[in-house]
Amino acid sequence: MVPPAKKFINNPNDVVTEFIEGLVETYPGLQYLGGLPEIKVVLRADVSAANYDKVAVISGGGSGHEPAQAGYVGEGMLTAAICGDVFASPPVDSILAGIRAVTGPKGCLLVVTNYTGDRLNFGLAAEQAKTEGFEIETVIVGDDCALPPPLGIAGRRGLAGTILVHKVAGAAAAAGLSLAEVAAEAKHASEMVGTMGVALSVCALPGQVTSDRLGPEKMELGLGVHGEPGAAVVDIQPVEAVVSHVLQQILSPETNYVPITRGSSVVLMVNGLGGTPLMELMIAAGKAVPKLQLEYGLAVDRVYTGSFMTSLDMAGFSISIMKADQSMLERLDAPTKATSWPVGTDGSRPPAKIPVPLPFRSTKNEESLCRPQELSHQGKILEAAIEAAATVVINLKDSLNEWDGKVGDGDCGSTMCRGATAILEDMKKYYPLNDAAETVSEIGSSIRRVMGGTSGIIYNLLCKAAYAELKANVQSETTPKHWSEALKSSISAVSKYGGATAGYRTMLDALIPASKVLEEKLSAREDPIAAFVLSAEAATAGAESTIHMKAQAGRSSYVSAEILASIPDPGAMAVAAWYSAAARAVKEQSQGF
Repeated sequence: MVPPAKKFINNPNDVVTEFIEGLVETYPGLQYLGGLPEIKVVLRADVSAANYDKVAVISGGGSGHEPAQAGYVGEGMLTAAICGDVFASPPVDSILAGIRAVTGPKGCLLVVTNYTGDRLNFGLAAEQAKTEGFEIETVIVGDDCALPPPLGIAGRRGLAGTILVHKVAGAAAAAGLSLAEVAAEAKHASEMVGTMGVALSVCALPGQVTSDRLGPEKMELGLGVHGEPGAAVVDIQPVEAVVSHVLQQILSPETNYVPITRGSSVVLMVNGLGGTPLMELMIAAGKAVPKLQLEYGLAVDRVYTGSFMTSLDMAGFSISIMKADQSMLERLDAPTKATSWPVGTDGSRPPAKIPVPLPFRSTKNEESLCRPQELSHQGKILEAAIEAAATVVINLKDSLNEWDGKVGDGDCGSTMCRGATAILEDMKKYYPLNDAAETVSEIGSSIRRVMGGTSGIIYNLLCKAAYAELKANVQSETTPKHWSEALKSSISAVSKYGGATAGYRTMLDALIPASKVLEEKLSAREDPIAAFVLSAEAATAGAESTIHMKAQAGRSSYVSAEILASIPDPGAMAVAAWYSAAARAVKEQSQGF
């Protein structure tokens, strides 16, 4: 029997009640009605029907879409939110309780997403409230653009564009408009917005088994926020292609779902469906804005990116596009205390990109940043060593990532590959290869520019210390002894600032044995090339020995000993690889002369 999806919950039947309790504990400006668990209503703490002199704006629906709708309760947005069970419309009694709790003499607007259950329950509650003397208006939001225009009575589904309607309605109500005026603005906003969603996975309901409807290499276009099937299941595509398809569907002149034409001003909302990292949402937003501007000729006046109406833990996102004139932009920019509405903007947009204040190589003259027209004997050997070392790191990318995924954060190979690629590119342009010290400095500059995290700074330290040692050499040619001293200085610098030493399961467990062997062999006046090769063997042995070490530095120190006992340290293995490749290249070059 397949177990239910893993969740941080207690009883699956209590998730909505416990969510509401946690919500009001977190935000003092919110309250809930005391009828839990049957009556699940979140409302503004500063509003009561007896003294409220503005139009109440109420929305709601099934739970599982958090922060919608309860997260939008607050001055300037919703007055109350009615919460149903997960993916289930709230009952009439809950809706009536909410209406009675917050509706004053100016009446109440119900903003309802276009699902049959919501329409029926909110509709019946509205009719009952009217018999009790309340002034009620209802706006149905159906902003889905994924499916062809429906032939039946179901209509388009209500999706994340509903949140924009909430904001317009709430701002209009806060401005003191009448019920008819608030309803008119909300209805107009609902007619101006279109939405389409895409997903890599379906959601997992509390206490239930997760559906495997989508295979590992598939994605779904146009699915609903309850996980209901969409327009098509297709192979996973790059996000730029997905964004293009979604925009084309929303803005299609054939369906004419939204009256947006070239020259219109629009608002863009990129909405996460619960399991999509903010990084991926921002990537989608970054691709959508220039496409709207350049391909569709639209002025993108506001961009909202985040998780606004989710589907539990679904990995996916939706895009909403709303045609917005100046009055609507003013409603969107109006202040609100709703906890989940994003921090607004007045619309002024400075340039997205400005120049870097200082060049990365500001202290070097132009001549020193040029590759020599003719390489010396030493320059040729140095070039071959650098090229071999960088190439082997690039080829080792996937293995390093795999090892690091088990004992670290999984990006060692990618980070090292970025550095190695930059080194190869920069070497062709301006490494002064006939000057060993300056070349080492330039390698550090390349690394600093593209390698982030701990690896980047450690390798930059290595290069800085080696450069200082080599620069202190006043002789015209750098000898093997100088290189050995430079390696020792590099190790000392990393140990000093990083805190690690031999046996800590780090890159030093490859470098330290290599340095010792190199120094010993050179002191014994053995052949420098042979000494380099033997020190590379020591680096490899040291890196492989890390599999038996207890991690005392870096992210590996948080990993259990059982896992570490099967994987060598990725950083040490990377060192062994590039060091050995450099030694082989030096040997081959030397034999060629």
